[in-house]
Amino acid sequence: MSKSSSKPVLVTCGLPYANGKAHIGHLRTYVPADIFVRSLRKEGREVTFVCGSDTHGTPIVVNAEELGITPKELVEIYHKHFDEIFKQLGIYFDAFGTTDDPENHNRTLDIVNRLIEKGYVYPKIIEIAYCPSCNRFLPDRYVEGSCPHCGETARGDECDQGCGKHLEPGELQNPVCTICGGPAEYKQQEHFFFKLSDFSDYLMDYLSNDLGGTSNARNYALGWVKQGLSDWCITRNLEWGVKFPGRDDLVVYVWVDAPIGYIAFTEQWAAKAGDSWEKYWKNDGEIVHFIGGDITYHHCIFWPAMLKGADYSVPTAVVASGMVKIEEKKFSKTRGYVVWVGEDYLDHGFHPDLLRYYLASYTSHTKELNFSWRVLQEKVNTELVAVLGNFLYRTMLFAFKNFGEVPAGELEPAIKEEIEKTLKEVKAAMAEYEFKRAVDSAMALASFGNTYFQSHEPWSLIKQDKAACGHVIYNCLHLAKALSLIFEPVIPETAETAWKELGQEEDLHTALYDEALVPIKAGTKLAKPQILFTKLEDDRIKEMEEIANQRVKAANAKAAGKVEEKEPSKSEGMGTAKDVEEAKKAAAEEREILPTIEYKDFAKLDIRVGKVLLAEPIKKSRKLLRVEVDIGEEKPRQLVAGMAPYYTPEELVGKYVIVLANLKPAKLCGVESNGMMLAADDCANDIVAALTPDKEIKPGSRIR
Repeated sequence: MSKSSSKPVLVTCGLPYANGKAHIGHLRTYVPADIFVRSLRKEGREVTFVCGSDTHGTPIVVNAEELGITPKELVEIYHKHFDEIFKQLGIYFDAFGTTDDPENHNRTLDIVNRLIEKGYVYPKIIEIAYCPSCNRFLPDRYVEGSCPHCGETARGDECDQGCGKHLEPGELQNPVCTICGGPAEYKQQEHFFFKLSDFSDYLMDYLSNDLGGTSNARNYALGWVKQGLSDWCITRNLEWGVKFPGRDDLVVYVWVDAPIGYIAFTEQWAAKAGDSWEKYWKNDGEIVHFIGGDITYHHCIFWPAMLKGADYSVPTAVVASGMVKIEEKKFSKTRGYVVWVGEDYLDHGFHPDLLRYYLASYTSHTKELNFSWRVLQEKVNTELVAVLGNFLYRTMLFAFKNFGEVPAGELEPAIKEEIEKTLKEVKAAMAEYEFKRAVDSAMALASFGNTYFQSHEPWSLIKQDKAACGHVIYNCLHLAKALSLIFEPVIPETAETAWKELGQEEDLHTALYDEALVPIKAGTKLAKPQILFTKLEDDRIKEMEEIANQRVKAANAKAAGKVEEKEPSKSEGMGTAKDVEEAKKAAAEEREILPTIEYKDFAKLDIRVGKVLLAEPIKKSRKLLRVEVDIGEEKPRQLVAGMAPYYTPEELVGKYVIVLANLKPAKLCGVESNGMMLAADDCANDIVAALTPDKEIKPGSRIR
């Protein structure tokens, strides 16, 4: 990051995958990015901060089918979840969209068409895994097999258990369908490839000379380029996603449309703010990507090559975080080594700022971070409580009790010099993405304040010379003001509380770092201070450790004999049925009032009475039933209904039901549904009831 540049800066975060809940591993990216953005704004830089949900790809389709809902429904649940979690953590994006938004579909098609026109995309007949039992082609996560490079068990697009190499369709050996567990075979099909190999020389120069950010990202990417780059297959056999131009049977690979989301979200911000998205993506603004280390290849190789080929601006910096451990154990959801941000942290009343501080101050951003409840307790008690909190509270309480306002005084040169030194260190550390170094410098200033307060003994001085005591307290209050400003990017809510107690009327979040050197105004009324940080007691930490231990025991019992997960990535973290049901209940409690419609809108719905002739389970799903219903047509209508948890097939056969007959056909677990059986749901009590007429009526009778 250029220290002297005045260019506008776009900061993005790797997109959370809308397929599961937020955990501590996610925040390793988003909290430092938010700190960086807040710090840039304090330097007076123009910054736009965007992110959004990654919504396409096979994992979402697989999980939605398993849960008996549509991919769009699954995405909506987790998009809302992440949006709320981020805001609770004080992370506010200027735009937070989804990759299924129209802007992203349109921008993806624009870029893909540009690449086609310039000859960077070409068709090729390749071997694609096909399951004869399921009668479907198997993209990515629908197929597993042996890695052709190292022999370890791998999934369709990556050797996740072995060498970590990206795999192209058709490369897996001994393919197996992950849906039915049966052997797969290879069949020929036309797909489309991006000429990544054409960009080898460009990427070598770009990574060596132009790309900023963290060295772990650049060095990792350079290693891959030096080994030689292969062309990428950029199409998949899915219905959910961005349709490849001119093909209804193929969608664009998720790693094409997901990063393009950065551009689409910038467009959404620009439309709302009346600004220009082109100043970042078509001109020379700075673009900084914060990502997890596991998606470095995509952001440092595939993404800049695609942008260069389509004549868009390339990233100026990629900031890759180190991985995350839980209690010194490898992150694993299946083995219970996970801390969920909602249920494990926020729901237990822990302040968001404590976690933000931990993530920023534990270690260097590029190194491995270990989350431990005991270490959290130690850092909170010995740093936030004993140093920063101690100085702020003792200073403001003494001033409030003895003066009630900022007393008269002059800023001492030594105080000013210490603040100037701290500001210089903090700005330099932020520019180098060294957030721990920045926090350590800020905490050293708080320690300096404690020493100053203690050495001048204002509790004795007030009895001897109130004016001299006022001078000391004036300098302490100015230090408190400076600390509030400097710590705001890391602990924004707590810093704002201190700022207001100091009687400062300016918005702390828009105040510049330079304000830390403007002497605090004598006579400013002070508010009665509150204790900003309280100790985390042993019994509270013990309670959290016991919750974690029970999760590990239960998870290990359940996962006995299964392969352990690797570090979390964009495509992991699948939501469970319980997660979805909880989200549905929450959504039901907050359900918005729908807009009033006219009769002509209702008249578009073809709703009929039907009689169930057949109902049977769908082998690949625990929730879905295949149902044949007489709705007054020559042949029964086939529906797929998520009624298995509430009705046995025998209970449904012979029942008169209500059917929406003109709903667009959709496939669920490989079975086509040509309509929808209507039902009422009481989410709070987990009750679902099929709608039925109160008397027998001819099948096909319309509801008007």
